[in-house]
Amino acid sequence: MKRRSFLKKTGMSTLASVAGVHIVFASNIPEGYKPLAFQDPDPFKLFDLDSSMVVLNNRPYNIEAQAHLLDDKVTPNDKMFIRNNGLIPKEINTDQWTLTIDGESVNAIKSYSLTDLKTKFKAYTYQLTLECGGNGRSEFDPPAKGNQWTIGAVHCARWTGVRLKDLLKDTGIKDDAVYIGYHATDVHLSGDVNKEPISRGVPLYKANQNETLIAYLMNDKPIPLAHGYPLRLIAGGWPASASGKWINRISVRNIEHDGSKMTGTSYRVPKYPVSPGQEVPEEDMKIIESMPVKSLITFPKSGAVFNKTKKLDIRGHAWAGELEVRKMEYSIDFGATWQLCALEKPVNRLAWQHFKAQITFPETGYYEIWAKATDANGEAQPMLVPGWNPKGYLNNACHRIAVKVV
Repeated sequence: MKRRSFLKKTGMSTLASVAGVHIVFASNIPEGYKPLAFQDPDPFKLFDLDSSMVVLNNRPYNIEAQAHLLDDKVTPNDKMFIRNNGLIPKEINTDQWTLTIDGESVNAIKSYSLTDLKTKFKAYTYQLTLECGGNGRSEFDPPAKGNQWTIGAVHCARWTGVRLKDLLKDTGIKDDAVYIGYHATDVHLSGDVNKEPISRGVPLYKANQNETLIAYLMNDKPIPLAHGYPLRLIAGGWPASASGKWINRISVRNIEHDGSKMTGTSYRVPKYPVSPGQEVPEEDMKIIESMPVKSLITFPKSGAVFNKTKKLDIRGHAWAGELEVRKMEYSIDFGATWQLCALEKPVNRLAWQHFKAQITFPETGYYEIWAKATDANGEAQPMLVPGWNPKGYLNNACHRIAVKVV
């Protein structure tokens, strides 16, 4: 007992010397506990992030961008949101890495090395929009549980890899196949190797889309560790949780995949409108598939000041899950009237689209610029937060920025 106490005191002394500051109440620190200041490295250095990124959580890491950081047409690595459910794998041996296709609906289990994937199959490159299902959660009232994302959990990078449908064809699947599930090497927060932090999937029709990739490059370089190195499933237009990182196995199922975070309230919303705060039975929940229409003003930065004698150029991006955005509008009078923006076509299906407009303000003062996108089915963004749901998913309310005209 005395030895443990001595070690504890000397350990705290070492930590204090490293920190360069006296640790108040050090004698009360529980046995085996390491103060937060010493638990994790600086995420900005660890992931080479822009200094304006916002860290919401460090166990697991959840980090978002701000609107003005997402101005690039192709999102650069240092401005891409990071959403993890478990701990990032520490040891990765690419020489021994394999992707195994198994499950009750394959003709035979088959494994592919990274070299196999890169040499035996045609490579495809697509720019694909990935958005966290909980992006915008912070606006729900009453608050919904989970990371309080604002607007920055979205990006649109270039992904290169093998089409999943080509792998499924090469493996051979049975007629009863209806779903695929992914499995990966990240570690459960508890450290229990028998628990998967997350194991989600998509229906077979989504798996067989041309743009659904087993990717090994992001923005023409090896995928960064935080984003899934060396292999990531990419299912653009659906919640980013469907795009598993660090994957080493795909299971082909004859049922809806029932892996971790595929049941309960995880990535599910009520089948019908509910009252704020209402509990919803699991049988009345449905899995989120295609994400709703949404847009983001990336220039100017909210809070900017402009001279009335000059016209203001605005720009941003719009996306609509599986659909294309057909119309983009802005308002400077709190949604009383709307004006059209110039809207570009997507570079490929499931990529976001870029818009721009030039605004003349009638007089000096405070303004809000609101952005509203409408998809190919005529569905438009709501001006305010849409219907409440237990986990705060799918908030696609109009993005708004404040400007001052002088």
